[in-house]
Amino acid sequence: MTQSESQDNEPRRKDYRGFFPGIFTMGNLVCGFIAIISVSQGEILVGCNFILLAAFLDILDGKVARLAGAHSDFGVELDSLADFTSFGIAPAFLVHAVKLKGMGESGWIIGVVFIMAASYRLARYNLLAQSDEKKNFLGLPVPAAALGLVTYVIFSYEVWGALEYTEYLVGMVIIFSALMVSQVEYDVFPDKPTREDLPKIALLIVALIGAFFNYKLVLFPLLGIYILYGLYREGYRLYDKAMGLVGRSKNNGS
Repeated sequence: MTQSESQDNEPRRKDYRGFFPGIFTMGNLVCGFIAIISVSQGEILVGCNFILLAAFLDILDGKVARLAGAHSDFGVELDSLADFTSFGIAPAFLVHAVKLKGMGESGWIIGVVFIMAASYRLARYNLLAQSDEKKNFLGLPVPAAALGLVTYVIFSYEVWGALEYTEYLVGMVIIFSALMVSQVEYDVFPDKPTREDLPKIALLIVALIGAFFNYKLVLFPLLGIYILYGLYREGYRLYDKAMGLVGRSKNNGS
């Protein structure tokens, strides 16, 4: 019997490294489910907080997977299913309960569009995860879109004691849906930062400090800055490209 044959006959050792990030992924999924139940029972802020907790577990999931060297296609797919529940269905259900339900047919259509955009964004991320998305996110990340909606609800209750200016919430659902399927690039917070990443790290530190003292007031403005900065950068890129085309056409004409 050759060495290769003897190795084939040996029982394969099971790799349990994926178990640890899987715990956080399942926690993310459970939080999304509890958020839906809470909203259905009228506990709006409880549902919002469970979506926030799901986002925290989603961050830990990725960090633990990289530290354990447990990245796998199975883990990516499982994470996407959890994200779809917690950041696609749960926030759509939340917004439908507090606003879209009273808008009739147009309300549920807006909610469905958000869910469809989230599913498209997650599927595209899975396809690009090994290449382009390692540099920047292509389109608004689904957790960022969900947290933009959730933190506005929390912010509104903290400032006004109730959900106010709900027309802005509807507008955000529509805009975030478009941004998720767009080609607008959004920054990734790197695991191994360089000097060029110092502004990102500074913003992250400010966000963590602010969230520690009063996350209800801080998170929504910070997410707004993140989302608007991506739009500003894309607008500047398009403007610079247009000016370059104008310059080349003038040179060719002369």
